[in-house]
Amino acid sequence: MIEFKKLGLSDDILSAIKTQGISEPTEVQKQSIQLIKQGRDVIAEAQTGTGKTLAFLLPMFDNMSADISTVQGLIVTPTRELAIQITGEAKKLAEGKNLNILAAYGGKDIGAQLKKLKGNIHLVIATPGRLLDHLSRGTVKLDKLKTLVLDEADQMLLMGFKNDVEAIIEKTSKKRQTLCFSATMSSEVKKLAYKYMNDPEEVIVKKEETTLKNIKQFLIETTDRRKQEDLCKVLDEENPFMAIIFCRTKRRVDDLEMALYKKGYNCQKLHSDITQPKREKIMKAFKNCDIQYLIATDVAARGLDINGVSHVYNYDIPESAEGYIHRIGRTGRAGVEGYTYLFVAPKDKFILDSIEKKIQCEIPRKNL
Repeated sequence: MIEFKKLGLSDDILSAIKTQGISEPTEVQKQSIQLIKQGRDVIAEAQTGTGKTLAFLLPMFDNMSADISTVQGLIVTPTRELAIQITGEAKKLAEGKNLNILAAYGGKDIGAQLKKLKGNIHLVIATPGRLLDHLSRGTVKLDKLKTLVLDEADQMLLMGFKNDVEAIIEKTSKKRQTLCFSATMSSEVKKLAYKYMNDPEEVIVKKEETTLKNIKQFLIETTDRRKQEDLCKVLDEENPFMAIIFCRTKRRVDDLEMALYKKGYNCQKLHSDITQPKREKIMKAFKNCDIQYLIATDVAARGLDINGVSHVYNYDIPESAEGYIHRIGRTGRAGVEGYTYLFVAPKDKFILDSIEKKIQCEIPRKNL
């Protein structure tokens, strides 16, 4: 706790962290918290599983006051799953400071949300579409906003959300503090981020402090026709405690889940066509270890922080090296060893080369 105290956090926040059994700040927390408390804009790049969420939540909570009845903090995130997860973390901290949190994402009953908004909301955690809906109705006002966080900033600024983000920023106070957090930050993303920021400090946690060293990676050379059979061989050989199997499309997830289910595997699928209440139910069952295999599209790759995921299987190779890093980051968390398998057909060689270049190593081949 002494390390956290040195970062200048208030007693309320220190006591909330202590209750959660967190005693030492991670590297990204050490480097970011004081800067954020001082009101600086920050671009932070650190691998998945290094504590980025608390790196921005802790100082934000310290800078917010229950006595001011306006939205002081806004966290915008690309997926519902990530919004739900951040809300869970924020609620644990909110008890000590009596701050009200609104989670605004698709699939959540908007009527109930609006009713809650009549109260006094201090922090909004939202996906872009649902937030823009609130802004157009006038049910959320951001003109007194102190701090804006773009979580998974690479996705927020490059992958289809850029116009939404600009529309949201237009509604915020010009005096706001802006924080961009992500596991990967290309120079292109940084260039875009600078447009919305005021002389930001960059926090970069080097690769050796990341979780990739806890992950044993393997590569299976296969063909599209043989892939399913090879996956089943690996699953039977490994019999993992809990695993996520990634496919590239919803259709591929549906087909694989049906095939594995028929073969007697304890599996469920997760993608954006599944209703929000059902997705939450599936995630709860997975967290409770009632499901052994979660078969998912990349919607599940971002920000899912579930203890106990021992294996990640890339049934379909991801579209980019960054996507690979996000996917395999679902395992090997909190210092525990994780295992990942990448199934590669001859046509995937180009992407495989870019992944190996990015992670600066050749993934060991495994013969079945």
